[in-house]
Amino acid sequence: MTKILHRTIGPSLPRAVAGAGIYITDSEGRSYLDGSGGAAVSCLGHNHPEVLEAMKEQMGRISYAHTSFFTTDVAEQLAEQLVELAPAGLDYVYLVSGGSEAIEAALKMVRQYFVETGEPQRRHIIARRQSYHGNTIGALATGGNAWRRAQFKPILPETHHVSPCYAYRDMLNGETPEGYAERLAAELEAKIVELGPDQVMAFVAEPVVGATLGAVGPEADYFKRVREVCDRYGVLLIFDEVMCGMGRTGTIFALEQEGVVPDLLTIAKGLGGGFQPIGAVMLSEKIYRSFAEGSGLFQHGHTYIGHPIAAAAANKVVEIIKRPEVLENVRSMGDRLQAGLDAALGQSTYVGDIRGRGLFRGVEIVADKETKRSFDPSRKIHSKIKKEAIKRGLMCYPMGGTIDGVNGDHVLLAPPYIIQSNEIDLIVERLAAAIRAAVES
Repeated sequence: MTKILHRTIGPSLPRAVAGAGIYITDSEGRSYLDGSGGAAVSCLGHNHPEVLEAMKEQMGRISYAHTSFFTTDVAEQLAEQLVELAPAGLDYVYLVSGGSEAIEAALKMVRQYFVETGEPQRRHIIARRQSYHGNTIGALATGGNAWRRAQFKPILPETHHVSPCYAYRDMLNGETPEGYAERLAAELEAKIVELGPDQVMAFVAEPVVGATLGAVGPEADYFKRVREVCDRYGVLLIFDEVMCGMGRTGTIFALEQEGVVPDLLTIAKGLGGGFQPIGAVMLSEKIYRSFAEGSGLFQHGHTYIGHPIAAAAANKVVEIIKRPEVLENVRSMGDRLQAGLDAALGQSTYVGDIRGRGLFRGVEIVADKETKRSFDPSRKIHSKIKKEAIKRGLMCYPMGGTIDGVNGDHVLLAPPYIIQSNEIDLIVERLAAAIRAAVES
């Protein structure tokens, strides 16, 4: 009997005892192809020798030093490397231990920025429906997933939500991608005006939506229009790249493909590759200066921020990711994955949409391809797909509530960047079989 309160209370989970490359092995000797990188975390696979060596070297120097007393070489090097890679305008780094912490820190930075700059009345946060920004109270309040929020709603801070950029379901018949983007930007502007042009602090969005929508990217110039709206009203723009960043979509940062630079950027998951818990907020010069020239501090902190071993791991992970051949493999294997999914599932009556960028792909499951009608949520198709995939030795990331937090099912794929052609083909083969078995049961 386990003494752990697991996420789901029920049958015993298999015990992972070893990992190598893109595979995990359990205590009974079964091997699982990690087609989702856990939760889009293990971007370089398991037990990468260069990362392990960097961690061992750091352990031989110092394992922990509290950041109110010291900084470390590895933390400074990681920040320098990230700023060097980021588009101009993201000039400083605040290290944390994960994605939810990164969002919490970013929200506090936004609030403190407006206090420091003489606009303390600004208090509202706007995000998008069907977004996910983490599970701590502030991050959960910011996210727009109804199911995740429901039981905690009475204790969540007030936040506001506008439509996601979800063309498969929400773009109108006859509407162009440009017209759709314009309509969504107008909706954001109307919400800012409704709340009060001098009352809104920030708009938060994932450049490519991960867990809740399944690798849904923007249409046309959506984010350029969003940036213009935010600038018009002095609202800070936060991009959440916790899941879609650090090479996942084929560029170091997903925002590079949009030609837009936010005021703050949150990263995690692929930043540490699963070797250690780590995340970060990247922030603009103007936000940093408001703190430096105002109170002289950022009024926030956690015990393990800037942890030396985590920073050493992330430093090496980022160094590897930025190698041209790694990102090229993400793009080429991403194309192969999309083509394979299209060939195996594109004509399936149970698959409505196959989408994504790089090695970040989503498959939306439907009961009726023509009408896009979803399965009755009581059937829990996403849970069945997960079970069928595990039976076949495939780890994937199915989720329910795709449409509104209750209805809809999708599968998210996010394999390690080191994956090869034959392994891509195995993912496609096993997933297609798992979907077929789940919906026909």
